[in-house]
Amino acid sequence: MRQREMIERRLRSHRLSAPAPTVAEAAAHMLATQGQEFWGGRWALAVRTRGTPALSGVDAAFDRGEIVRSWTMRGTIHIIPARDLAWVLSLTAERQSRGAAAVHRREGIDADVLARAERVTRAALAGGGRLTRAELFGVLEGGGVSTVGQRGYHVLVALSLRGVVCQGPVVPREGGPSREQYLVRTDEWIVESASPADPFAEFFARYVASHGPAGARDFAWWSGLPLGVARAAAGAASDRLVEIDADPEPVWIAAGPAPRRLTTVPDVLALPPFEEYYLSYADRSVPCASEFLARIGPGMNGIVRPILVSRGEIVGVWTHSVAVGWHAEHPLPELFVPDAATDAEISGALERYRDFITG
Repeated sequence: MRQREMIERRLRSHRLSAPAPTVAEAAAHMLATQGQEFWGGRWALAVRTRGTPALSGVDAAFDRGEIVRSWTMRGTIHIIPARDLAWVLSLTAERQSRGAAAVHRREGIDADVLARAERVTRAALAGGGRLTRAELFGVLEGGGVSTVGQRGYHVLVALSLRGVVCQGPVVPREGGPSREQYLVRTDEWIVESASPADPFAEFFARYVASHGPAGARDFAWWSGLPLGVARAAAGAASDRLVEIDADPEPVWIAAGPAPRRLTTVPDVLALPPFEEYYLSYADRSVPCASEFLARIGPGMNGIVRPILVSRGEIVGVWTHSVAVGWHAEHPLPELFVPDAATDAEISGALERYRDFITG
């Protein structure tokens, strides 16, 4: 497949050139949107939604219980529709827990500690309770579960993988965008859960619908599942896919009509850190020239920088502070390819983000 065709198809699949009607529908289409930078995950959904959704509009979807945040795969936190959390964790949680075993041994987090943490947490959140992370850690300490150093974080992740808690309503922050969500009991906060007949097929089909054209290696990277499992999932989902290339390995798109491209979508976009359009593939050189990959990341610190995309190609990065008093400042671009977009196009892309983060 020609690179240009691949880019055009992926822009539609990602809803970057064919945005969804609402934030909730954008999240449902993407299934899991990387969100360890909370502001970035929210912008990733907003930029995939029609019109000009503000930060407050995305936060309202969290507050209504339509979307939540949890560690859905690869030990990384994602935004996911609330109704999809349980079945996705049923496929990925055990593998993530095994990956954390060495850290748990080092931190002295064993089965008894986690059982106590679960009892204390369920009791504290029962009846619709909600706690900030600091408040939950205080409850755990009071219940005999140490949260010193990174121990509290690892206990929280383990409770999330067990489906005990998720991150739901947004904690208000005076003078700037919130960086935190309340922790809630998943069995009380999530009122409806999907139950796909074949979860692995659903997982692969939803990935291809939101990221295709893509192959089994791409899905294995994105999901954190073994390549053999990814290939089996592709086979199980074959009736929902169309193979469009097989050299060197099969590549699929979703069956049925692709999302319709909107002519009102600008050609230049400012996308967040850890952006799905860039990060979610085994080979990231389709939208980005190989010589620029290191300037985006992941770097040695694990950071993946916000990107500037012109007509589907990554042409630069940008920076912006979400600190109180600084979030209204203008973002700063850093172009790799000076002539890839006009000054007006770059300014317009960054201004759209600024309007979002201040709204």
